[in-house]
Amino acid sequence: MKYGFWLPIFGGWLRNVEDEKMPPTFDYAKKVIQSAEKWGYDTTLIAELYLNDIKGTEKDSIEAWSTAAALAAVTEKIEIMTAVRPVFHNPAVTAKMAANIDHISNGRFTLNVVSGWWAEEAKQYGAEFTEHDARYERTEEFLEVLKGLWTEETFSYKGKFYDIENTKLSPKPVQRPNPVLYAGGESEKGKEVISTYCDAYVMHGHTVEEAREKINGMKERRKQAGKEPLQSFGMAAYVICRETEEEALEELKRITTVKESDAYAGFEDFTTKSQLEQQVKLQDYSVSNRGLRPNLVGTPEQIAERIVAYEEAGVDLLLLQCSPQLEELENIAKNVMPKVEALKEALVNNG
Repeated sequence: MKYGFWLPIFGGWLRNVEDEKMPPTFDYAKKVIQSAEKWGYDTTLIAELYLNDIKGTEKDSIEAWSTAAALAAVTEKIEIMTAVRPVFHNPAVTAKMAANIDHISNGRFTLNVVSGWWAEEAKQYGAEFTEHDARYERTEEFLEVLKGLWTEETFSYKGKFYDIENTKLSPKPVQRPNPVLYAGGESEKGKEVISTYCDAYVMHGHTVEEAREKINGMKERRKQAGKEPLQSFGMAAYVICRETEEEALEELKRITTVKESDAYAGFEDFTTKSQLEQQVKLQDYSVSNRGLRPNLVGTPEQIAERIVAYEEAGVDLLLLQCSPQLEELENIAKNVMPKVEALKEALVNNG
């Protein structure tokens, strides 16, 4: 199992807790990623939203790509996975920027391709927000341009959304043939695009059985597309690790007590403009990315058992959220990760 975490660019992950003691500043993000790198974390995911979807649209949030470039220069080992939404980006310029950050990081820069869901944000930032399948059609063209520029000496493209002619990109990325392209999606069109164009699959939080079913389905789609197997299956999860189960459940109750606030401004767009496989309740939305669904809540031993079950189901990357992030990432690294390895070793020894 590889362990990753969502970079805290919004000031936290809890819509019902005003101050999580994790400010949306570059200095805090830098401290978190450098510490996590020392504790053995493999990946950080930097979300790309121009409005704060967690604390409210009037609150501060950090821009993803400039943050990624800055963090690439002050880290050594950790993978920096940054979201990119085609509706906001020129693909040729994006290809150039990604290649540059890949060089800054010495081959540690990857992309999480997101077709978008928040109509109000697109309106405020001047993007064309089309209906669902058209957004994925744009994504298809966007990825074709990226891959073409990363692999060909001179590349031209004429499509419905993009038109470039005799374009040269140099230097190429460090990673060949391209930086790893992660993506997540639950709609038929989304899965089709990911199976055809991307390298790895990331999911919102699921139960073990839901994750297993989805992973097996994506493996079959990938096979039917005539592509090499997907490189990784990642899943978001929110962790509440305490010495006793009672303490963990008390914290769960605290963070899911819904309070009316601007932090829920994106709820309607998320649930109506994305084609989701599971119904999302307002309480689930208290924590982003359906992070409570995996139920990584309890003692270190309980959480370790659940992580092993997810690994057996095919999940090989956990993208964790916790609060406050710095303290809890250390808690997980020191108290949960070793128990996962010990449990796996015991299972092997016991046949």
